[in-house]
Order: sequence, then structure tokens, then C-alpha cells
Amino acid sequence: MSALLAKPSLRHSVSEWNSNNQQLSATAEHERYVSNVIRQDGRSLRNETNCKTTWDDSDTSRRLSDRAWNVARWKETLETCAQKVDEEMEALTLCKEQTEQALAATAIPLEVSSECLTLRDGRRGFELAHDPVDVQLKKEVELIERVQQVLQQHIEKAFEHLCVLQENRHQLTADIQNKMDALDIDMSCLSLTIKSPQISLKSNPTRIPPGSSTPQEWFQFSQYNVACAQEAMQVSQQMREDISLTRAQLQNELATQRRATEFALRKRNHHEEQARNELEWQITNIEDELAEMEIDIHGLDADLQAKTASLKLAHTRLENRTNRPGMDLCRDEVQHGLVNEVHQLEATIMALKQKLSEAQHSLQKMKLHHSRMLQDLSRKQEALSLEQRSMTTRTRLTSPSCTDKTPMLLVPLTNSSGRSNLQLLA
Repeated sequence: MSALLAKPSLRHSVSEWNSNNQQLSATAEHERYVSNVIRQDGRSLRNETNCKTTWDDSDTSRRLSDRAWNVARWKETLETCAQKVDEEMEALTLCKEQTEQALAATAIPLEVSSECLTLRDGRRGFELAHDPVDVQLKKEVELIERVQQVLQQHIEKAFEHLCVLQENRHQLTADIQNKMDALDIDMSCLSLTIKSPQISLKSNPTRIPPGSSTPQEWFQFSQYNVACAQEAMQVSQQMREDISLTRAQLQNELATQRRATEFALRKRNHHEEQARNELEWQITNIEDELAEMEIDIHGLDADLQAKTASLKLAHTRLENRTNRPGMDLCRDEVQHGLVNEVHQLEATIMALKQKLSEAQHSLQKMKLHHSRMLQDLSRKQEALSLEQRSMTTRTRLTSPSCTDKTPMLLVPLTNSSGRSNLQLLA
């Protein structure tokens, strides 16, 4: 009843009712048309975006694969270069150790040469001569000291270059590690799909991280590391060749000088033996002469005594004949004969005394010279003993214990000329 009693709403005409129906139909058709267009555009957009997404994903995977291959190739290049650097470091270290052994091996020759000089300084008198042995020994000491200085310089250079190689090796190692990490990340990204549970939306993933580099900078960085390592290896190879050649040349110089010194020492020893033998022969002769001179002096003295006795006899006869009395004190032939005999005996005694004095003076001079010769012989024997001790001392240079410590020097000539290792004679 309340509905029936309610006031009726505004009534429309039939024409309004028809217009409203037509408008609803037209609007429905328009909306269906718009919806159809939107649906077709949506389907087209879906197909297009699906293709684009699929292509982009495929292209990204291809780029990731290419990038991974490029990184892997450079990693292999760096690893090969690092291995060569390790081999070169081992070769240079071995060369440095051989040079250190060669340097240590010069200690005994220097000690022997200095000891020989010290021994020969013990000579006395005229035996302390500046002879060729002194010259050769001093040249040998100077040569050994120069060899030690040159070898020490090469050792220091090798050590410094080992540090350079170590730095290059460190750079290669860091680059290899970075590429391994980058390769792991790229391979992990390549393995991801839309169904992977690890994927999620990130905050500002398109940002450029600080420290990023361009592909050209990335290429130049690895290329620079390889180029630096190769240049360092070339320098190291040249250094090893120079060191080995220098060692061989110095060893040859030492051997040549050693032979020259030993030749001079043997020659000097021979000359001293000759001088000693000559002096011994002279001493023997002068001793024989001394003995004969002493015998002659005894003979002269005996003759002098005999002539003195004869003079006494003549004097006594003359004196006794002066006691003849009267005319018997005659200067007869006996008187003249005794006077002549006295004059003759006095001249003979004078000559004998002079000759005896000369003989005694000569004897004293020969005895003094004999003493000097004995002293000189003692010094010659002492000098000869020192020379022989020096020669014995130098046998340490050719002893097995010394030669075992000196490595055989090899000259690495395996370079661009294609020559193989040559062994230089020491």
C-alpha cells in the first residue's frame, strides 16, 4: 500500500524512451568496437613484446657467451704468460745462484794469492826482489777483486730484475683472478632463466658502478700486463746470456792468469835453484881455495922462519968474523959471500913477509866473502823454501774440493740465431 501510495517519478515520452534505447545500443556497439581494437592491439603487442623479449634474452645470452669466451681466452693467455714468467724466474734464479757460486768460488783463489804474496814478503836481503812472480800475483789479486765486483754487480742486477718479474707475476695473477671471478659471474648469469629461483627485481640495476671501464680500456689493461711481462722476460733472457757469457769470460781470464802466475812461479823457482846451485858450487870452490890458501900461508910462514934462521946464521958468522985479529980481519970472498947472503936473505924475508901479508889479507877477504856467501845461501834456501811453499799453497786451486765448488760454465746461446748451448773451456 505504501508503494502504491508513493508519488510516481517523472514520466518520459515514448520518443525519449526510443532515443534512450538507440543511444544504449550505439554506445554498446562503440564500446565493443573499442574493446575489439584494444584486444587486437594487445594481442599484437603481446606477440611483439614476446618476440622482442625472446630476442633480447637470446641476444643477451649470446653476448654473455661471447664475453665469457673472450674472458676465458684472455685468461688462458694470461695463464700462459704467467707460466712463462715463472719459468723465466726459475731460470734467472738458477743463473743468479750459479753466479753466487762462482763468486763464492773466487774466495779460495784470492786467499791463495794473498797468502803467496805474504809468504814471498818473508824473503830477506837481495832475495826480496820485485820479480815477475810479484807482478803476476798482484795482477791475479786485482783480477780476482775485479771479478768479484763484476759478479756482485750481476747478482744485484739479477735480484732487482727478479723483483720486477715478481711484480709482473703479481699483476698477471691479480688479472687472472679478476677474470676468473668475472667469468664465474658471467657463466652464472648465462645459466639463469625466468624460472630460476634466484631472480628478483633489484633497485636501480641500470646504474654504472664506480670504477667501471670501457671494453677498450679492459683490452688495453690485459694487453699491457702481457706486454710488460714479455718485455721483462726478454730483458731477463738477455741478462742471463750476458751473465753466463761474463762468467765464462771471467773464468777464462782467471784460468789464463793462474797459468801465467804458476809459469812465472815455476820459472822463478828454477832460477833460484840455479842461483843456489851456482852459489853452492862457488862456496865449495872458495872453501877449497881457503884450505889451499891456509896451507900456502903455513908454507910461507915456515919458509919465513927458515929464512930468518938462515939470516941469523949469516949474521952470527959475520959478527963472529969481525973478531979476527990483525991482518986476518980480511974482507975476503967469505966476507963478500956472507954480505951478499945477508942482503939476499933480507930481500927474501921482505918478499916472504909481503907475500904472507897479502895471503893473510886475501884469506881474510875470502873468509868474509865466504861468510857473506853462506848468509846469502841461507837466504836463497829460505827464499826457495818460500817459493816451494807458495807452489804447494797453489795446489789448493787444482784440488778436487776446489774444482767441485766451481761449476762448469755454460753459455746459453739459444737465441734467434738458433745456436745451441756451447761449453767454454775454462
